[in-house]
Amino acid sequence: MAPTEETGQVAPPATPSGTTPPTGPPPGTDTAPGARMPRWLPRAMVLALALFGLFQLGTWAFHQLIGLLTNILIAFFLALAVEPAVSRMAARGVRRGIATFVVFIGLLIAFAGFFTLLGSMLAGQIIKMIEDFPQYLDSVINWVNTTFHTELRRVDIQEGLLHSDWLRRYAQNSAAGVLDVSTQVLGGLFQLLTVALFSFYFAADGPRLRRALCSVLPPARQAEVLRAWEIAVDKTGGYLYSRGLMALISGAAHYILFQFLGIPYAPVLAVWVGVVSQFIPTIGTYLAGALPMLIAFTVDPWYALWVLIFVVVYQQFENYMLQPKLTSKTVDIHPAVAFGSVVAGTALLGAVGALISIPAVATLQAFLGAYVKRYDVTDDPRVHGHRRRGEGPGPFTRVRRVWAKATERAAGPGQRSG
Repeated sequence: MAPTEETGQVAPPATPSGTTPPTGPPPGTDTAPGARMPRWLPRAMVLALALFGLFQLGTWAFHQLIGLLTNILIAFFLALAVEPAVSRMAARGVRRGIATFVVFIGLLIAFAGFFTLLGSMLAGQIIKMIEDFPQYLDSVINWVNTTFHTELRRVDIQEGLLHSDWLRRYAQNSAAGVLDVSTQVLGGLFQLLTVALFSFYFAADGPRLRRALCSVLPPARQAEVLRAWEIAVDKTGGYLYSRGLMALISGAAHYILFQFLGIPYAPVLAVWVGVVSQFIPTIGTYLAGALPMLIAFTVDPWYALWVLIFVVVYQQFENYMLQPKLTSKTVDIHPAVAFGSVVAGTALLGAVGALISIPAVATLQAFLGAYVKRYDVTDDPRVHGHRRRGEGPGPFTRVRRVWAKATERAAGPGQRSG
């Protein structure tokens, strides 16, 4: 093939008109039919599958252990709550394990005595209600007949209940649910035992646990961990103190009401309302108010209504007036933060989250507060919610101007010219 005149190179062969010459593969590309995939691709695929499998395994294990982790979290905060009492006894020469055992035995005796007294009172009231049920039913029937001009009779109501399909289905469902209730009770007792054991070990071996945690940290981090631990103990104790104080106030207020209405077992019912409403989150208020209403109904049905009204009104007072201020004083967090932490804790962990959210947020806030640099606030009136002088008329001046303009409009053009 002859070279061209201008370049002296061999010209490519001519192609038929209307076609483009085929382009060859880029240099360095293996075009053999048996080309292999890149060496890194199989390892990447195996690594991705392994990571996905580990993620699925971790998710499954977390869901399986969520109950145990929740119990450990409750036990940890319970150990923080009893830490001051155990430390005081240990400082006086008592071995830490014995001091922890004495504190837990004291708590067990207090709770056992309270629930024993409450159970005996409740059993006596239930027996009394069963014995006096015909009289209560007669009084209700007479009130209905007088108010609505009906002719109900107790015999007809009793026969209707005994032969009703609803009562038969309820009895069958109750008999079938006895096993479920027993299983739930045993599960609850096992959870209580788990929490008690973990909290005992956390409190008794607190110094050893802190040493084990600090042994894997540098000295600067060790000081931060110990400081956070001390803050958690103080905030948890302050939170329990505020709850105990609110339980005392609530019990005293309800005791005055029960004594005024003449409801029997007023002291025990007042203690029940105070303890249950403060230490059982979310549903504690309803559980606390149900028992006094039931016993008040045995005295007079109208008394149960008065108890319900008082419980609702006092709960609103406690939620919006007493609890935010008292919690902000003892735990040192803003009332809005305390309320938001309870809502967030309930959404994350349910009743357990509502119970431990405030001390947890207070601990985090106090710990992070040491690392936030603060400055002196300028002495500006706007900081205190006042307007600067000379930045516009005050409210009284504006009112006087509006009043003067309204008076001029009412006077008319003739009086203004004169």
